[in-house]
Amino acid sequence: MNILEPRKYIRGFVVGMVVALQTGQVCAQERVEREEKVMEVFHTISSHDLLGYAAELSAPRYRGRLSGSPEYQAAAEYVAGLLGGWGLRPVMADSSWYQWFPNAWTEVVEPGKVLLRRTGKGTGKGTGIRKLDFPADFYPGANSASGKVTGEVVYAGFGITAPELGYDDYAGLDVKGKILLMEPGVPYTANDPALAAWEPYSYHRYKFRRAQELGAAGLLYTGLTANPNTSYLEGFVYAHISEEVASELTAAAGREFSSLKKEITSGLKPASFATGREVSITAKTRHFAGSRGCNVVAMIGGSDPVLKEEAIIVGAHLDAVGHQGTLFPGALDNASGVADLLGAAQALASLPEKPARSVIFVFFGGEECGLYGSLASTTDPWWPREKVLAMINLDMVGNGTGFFLQGGDSWGGVAAHFIKSNEDFLHRPFRSSENRPSYGRPRSDGAVFLKAGYPTMNLWTTGTVKPVYYHQPLDDIHGLTPEIMEDAAKLIYLGVLGAANDRTLRPGLP
Repeated sequence: MNILEPRKYIRGFVVGMVVALQTGQVCAQERVEREEKVMEVFHTISSHDLLGYAAELSAPRYRGRLSGSPEYQAAAEYVAGLLGGWGLRPVMADSSWYQWFPNAWTEVVEPGKVLLRRTGKGTGKGTGIRKLDFPADFYPGANSASGKVTGEVVYAGFGITAPELGYDDYAGLDVKGKILLMEPGVPYTANDPALAAWEPYSYHRYKFRRAQELGAAGLLYTGLTANPNTSYLEGFVYAHISEEVASELTAAAGREFSSLKKEITSGLKPASFATGREVSITAKTRHFAGSRGCNVVAMIGGSDPVLKEEAIIVGAHLDAVGHQGTLFPGALDNASGVADLLGAAQALASLPEKPARSVIFVFFGGEECGLYGSLASTTDPWWPREKVLAMINLDMVGNGTGFFLQGGDSWGGVAAHFIKSNEDFLHRPFRSSENRPSYGRPRSDGAVFLKAGYPTMNLWTTGTVKPVYYHQPLDDIHGLTPEIMEDAAKLIYLGVLGAANDRTLRPGLP
């Protein structure tokens, strides 16, 4: 070996060390700059902007965003326009923002009328007619046929005939030409495997079809909530009534309405009877059987050449319950969740360095009509299920003081990024849970994804600040707390970004 060679090696080693140190310094500097940019964007998420999105979607021009209607489509176009303006791109194979699905809908032309006729049978009040007040006493049926029906009111419990379960609310009951007073749900209340046998009977559509099959003229559905997740049946007229009105009807037969459900559920024995009262229901509607609704689906493509094939999905339903005799704005349910996602989407899209994995934002249609949009997404998926790291659903995330990540404990690797983001920057009360089996019918878009085998979490708020007007006309922007909406958007932004860049995570692994 040449005597000078060791010096050459030493010089090479020193030069390599200097280059490595310089490279390390550059990398460290770049990391600091990236982190500073992430926080700079974090602080651009504004409650003012989010409330503006919610106010726009709750405006009268969208008529409550009933999926299938022209006004819902206008709301979908508004959302797609925002996303495109921020640089997100469509996901669908035809480069469209929209995933279409069949979505019949019914226009409620006017509130209609419900008249209670006092017959003097056991009421002690003599004869006469009481006109129910809208919206204090009744709501029109969102899918009622147009017309007028009059008949004696018969309490039909849950409206279920289930011979394999040894249960029949209609046993020995003459309902032909009558108006049924009916409970939603099923008499079995435990969330255990036995509930699965009752699931087919829990759907409003089953109850309506069964009532018509047996010759009922119409229906009074107890519970004062607007609900388009019902059947349109030609000639079948119905309305929703308050429990106070239901109590008045059953009192005519000497029965206390508040105890009837308990009586049925405690022994799984029907307690149907004729009330002796007569009711008239008038409805004016127009049905559109051939309509369609849509999801708005947009993405930020991943920056890593390998991890971009994996995706995190975040979703919220865009639709609400429509204009059921008056405007139901649907601000908390769910313009709030949509606004939160829009805030997070804009923030993620504005980062110079995009997340390693792809991030998909989906704004579901048809949730209130029967989870049409999420069912379309899982039966005709626009991203391979095995490549989805997590699906995170937001519903009614606009009123509260804290967060609840349902399912977070089942997917701890992803959830850890949300927990840390809250601990480091938001400092809100935060709890999470495992995904537990639900044996009843799915009631949210997240439940549909979970049932289809996706790693699913649902983000909710806790600690309600203002009254919640679920499916009621007072669900407007005055019921929102903008501060929690801002923090929800920031939580989604940081949590999704952290999980999307986490190379230790893999789809299907907790």
